Amino acid sequence: MMERPPVVAVLGHVDHGKTTLLDRIRHTNVAAGEAGGITQRTGAYQVTVQGKRISFLDTPGHEAFTAMRARGAQVTDIVVLVVAADDGVMPQTKEAISHARAANVPIIVAINKIDKANANPQRVMEELAKEGLQPETWGGDTIMVELSALTNRGIDDLLDNILVLAEVEQYKADPKGDCVGTVIEGELDKLRGVTATLLVQNGTLHRGDTLVAGKTWGRIKAMFDYEGKPVKEAGPSTPTVVLGLQEVPTAGDVFEVVENDRMARQITETRKLASAAVVVDGRRSMSLEDFFKRFEGGEAKTLNLIVRADMQGTLEPIVKSLNDLSNDEVELKILQASIGDVSESDIMLAEASDAVVIGFSVGVDKSAQVRADNSGVEIRRYDIIYKMLEDIQDAMKGMLEPIYKENVVGHATVLQLFKLRKGFVAGCMVNDGLVKRGALARALRGNEVIVADARVETLRRFTEDVAEVRQGYECGINLSQGDELLHEGDVIELRERVRVR
Repeated sequence: MMERPPVVAVLGHVDHGKTTLLDRIRHTNVAAGEAGGITQRTGAYQVTVQGKRISFLDTPGHEAFTAMRARGAQVTDIVVLVVAADDGVMPQTKEAISHARAANVPIIVAINKIDKANANPQRVMEELAKEGLQPETWGGDTIMVELSALTNRGIDDLLDNILVLAEVEQYKADPKGDCVGTVIEGELDKLRGVTATLLVQNGTLHRGDTLVAGKTWGRIKAMFDYEGKPVKEAGPSTPTVVLGLQEVPTAGDVFEVVENDRMARQITETRKLASAAVVVDGRRSMSLEDFFKRFEGGEAKTLNLIVRADMQGTLEPIVKSLNDLSNDEVELKILQASIGDVSESDIMLAEASDAVVIGFSVGVDKSAQVRADNSGVEIRRYDIIYKMLEDIQDAMKGMLEPIYKENVVGHATVLQLFKLRKGFVAGCMVNDGLVKRGALARALRGNEVIVADARVETLRRFTEDVAEVRQGYECGINLSQGDELLHEGDVIELRERVRVR
């Protein structure tokens, strides 16, 4: 494993200066040429600072960042959150914080526009502290850099901090390993055909490689760096534009290099069939009822929630009450808590984080409802706090590590032993209760335990295999272990494990 450049995504509220900041960093002017100064396309760029490289993702906002995560691509190492010093924390700023937190990515705050007359960085810090981002200068652990993208002030300080954080986190990859990465964007160029911007995450991508990206494949005919210069290869954390894919890939698709065209064709055909089957079969579900099944499988014990309420006075007690429900075994994580109707952005965050959306005395945007229906995200709406808390508690009880107790279900006395090729069968009389196939068993000789932990492997009545035999009947019992230790007159005690709620 070798050190690789960190991949940085720049998020923040619209018009707080994200693109101007990236502009300054890469010394080109893109913002002026874009419609209304709003970022239209996702790109990736690389800069060199003090001999070390940093890769930047120029995303159109946290929706693209989250859409990539929803497709399983954890691309970003560090999030730079841009907040305007004259404007402060806005709704999209809060959303960006939630999305970065849900992705478990460290945040560096860039307090921009400090050259403005009405700039108030102190107020911005206070507002961010309320959102849980405590500045380092106040004893917290969030790096906050005051800068002006317009006058170039503080930019070097920001880049230095990114490098320091990268050094602490030690981002590594194997340039000689299997080549995998993520599609940052794909488009159909009138002159060049299908082009795709790829970010290599492990291994090295070479011109001539055959790769599979989502449901498309192709052989790389040409490669260019972010400035459009032809290159022959791209290592970890390197953005590159490639030509040669059959179809336009989707942003967020994971790509991998495969041995040959035949294998690539097979993989893409299989994926297309599988995705068609998923559409027919239905959606993946994210409901409170499903949490029990998921967590029973031994997955992380975290219930993710997104909370919407009608007013601040209601939101605060709801959040406090929900946080109080967390315990040692089940963590309840509120990814976002805000005022107003459930929006499409909430559903996107829920999709990417397997979260349930809780709405308290609020409506649901039409686009949000459509997206939730299509993706299987559950929206639960309440008007009474205790009813909501009850439901969440029930879901958490389902998620708690199950406790079992063992009940004795019957006893059988060994009358005779029959030797088989593998072990013995004990001919028994069921004294009380019943004997079940698969039941836990132990053998007793008086008060002494002869066989401790065994199971009823097979159970027979005469020549037939049976599921259970009741009191007063004879049967043949074959234990999973220890049957060679049995003697006539021993008692086999049968037990079953019962789950305690």
